[in-house]
Amino acid sequence: MSNAANPSVPVVLRYLIGVDVGTGSARAGLFDLDGRMLAVAKRDITLFREAGALVEQSSTEIWHAVCAVIREAVALAGVDPAGAVGLGFDATCSLVVLGEGGRPLAVGPSEDSNRDIIVWMDHRAVAQAERINEMGHDVLRYVGGRISPEMETPKILWLKENRPETFNAAWQFFDLADFLTWKATGDLARSTCTVTCKWTYLAHEQRWDPTYFEKIGLGALADEKFIRIGTNIVEPGTPLGRGLTEEAARAMGLRPGTAVAASMIDAHAGGIGTVGIGGRPEDNLAYVFGTSSCTMTSTAAPIFVPGVWGPYYSAMVPGMWLNEGGQSAAGAAIDQLLSFHPAAADAHARAARQRIPLPVLIANAVAEKVSKASEAVILARGLHVVPEFLGNRAPFADPHARAIIAGLGMEYEFDSLIALYVAGLCGIGYGLRQIIETQAEAGAQVQRVVISGGAGQHDLVRQILADACGMQVVATSSEEPVLLGSAILGAVAGGAFQDARSAMESLCGVAAVYSPADGSTAEIHDKRYASFKAFQELARTHREV
Repeated sequence: MSNAANPSVPVVLRYLIGVDVGTGSARAGLFDLDGRMLAVAKRDITLFREAGALVEQSSTEIWHAVCAVIREAVALAGVDPAGAVGLGFDATCSLVVLGEGGRPLAVGPSEDSNRDIIVWMDHRAVAQAERINEMGHDVLRYVGGRISPEMETPKILWLKENRPETFNAAWQFFDLADFLTWKATGDLARSTCTVTCKWTYLAHEQRWDPTYFEKIGLGALADEKFIRIGTNIVEPGTPLGRGLTEEAARAMGLRPGTAVAASMIDAHAGGIGTVGIGGRPEDNLAYVFGTSSCTMTSTAAPIFVPGVWGPYYSAMVPGMWLNEGGQSAAGAAIDQLLSFHPAAADAHARAARQRIPLPVLIANAVAEKVSKASEAVILARGLHVVPEFLGNRAPFADPHARAIIAGLGMEYEFDSLIALYVAGLCGIGYGLRQIIETQAEAGAQVQRVVISGGAGQHDLVRQILADACGMQVVATSSEEPVLLGSAILGAVAGGAFQDARSAMESLCGVAAVYSPADGSTAEIHDKRYASFKAFQELARTHREV
């Protein structure tokens, strides 16, 4: 391509880069300034599991994976590195622990310093979280009244009490997304998204509350004026440092100085990449359906919802309040559920031969058995699943909750596996409905669910979720809304758009709408939802027996 006025001067395509670090992989997506994806690259990352609900990762491995996928995506798109307008990161809300000079520190009994990340899903800090909740503090009002072991201060307290040498040697405690921006720019700034949602930073007051840290046993962090957890807190999309450092640019194959945006948690990037449709973020509940699920609701004023995290100020849509709920296991719950069935091994083999995930194989099989997707619920007659394998994130904030499967027989056939899958999806949908209803009762009402995430891409899944939660489910035009969300941050940092809201409205579009079934199908789901809640209550009542 050349410049019409001067054919000897090539026109460089301007594009955005979004990087998403999920639980199992790092991905990079390239987008043009109309939101069309030009290329995507992916690399798996390692999860280290230990007894006692310990789950760890390596920041060194993740950084190398991030650099590799950016290089690959640029090569696949065939674009000039000079055309990169800006780069945005999102990542899981996992805790990175580094010593002086950025040296990784071991966070668990393996004593492997490369394992320097406590992953979001790690539940080693349940006792610390419960103790914090028993103490009580005003900051807990902004996490739904109860802090979760998935959040960072219980994890840091666990380190102080169980690995004091690591706690004392730590130079910085990072949320993973903030670690990535530091590696890219050398800037220690933290994002309001990460520290407000997972660290108890009070963004609406622009401060940490030292009395909270003193009360729970982390007074050392307050005494140090919070230099190890962040003293410069900025909104997502803020340009950091002087852009990419020479070292980072060389590793990524980009130009030094390329704009880098303050980051987001991965689910929140999915929210940015979806809720802009219609120009009214407050009408849209962002539902990110991946390994876990997140629900994100934006409001003009703070709304306190017991058992739902937040309200957080300016943590997703700048200038708006955010309530965040979800399910600790969603896509992972479906995988776990299917693994119990005797037909799973044969089904896995079939899926491998077709080179598709097992849930996709089963969803395709369900679609072939029914004339329309809403009829699938009939296949799960008498079979009920409460898929809380990893506790209830919302609306009960109960890490001790566990799954229930009722009505499962001894059938070995594939059809029985199909029925279990449909029942599991319905259970995910009923959990979503419960969150929507709880928020509505508190005053945070939405008009539709806007879906993203790898576990929610199949048409059948979207329709069952719409039927189960009783609300319209909308899919956006972007194939990768989470990557688009992080790219939007890069667009703002690089000056392609004035602010995040204008970028969201311009780059987010509707691809498909799934309306909930009415009539007898709606009645079936109402009855099943009542059973779902009854089983939840039964489990809470009897789990200590």
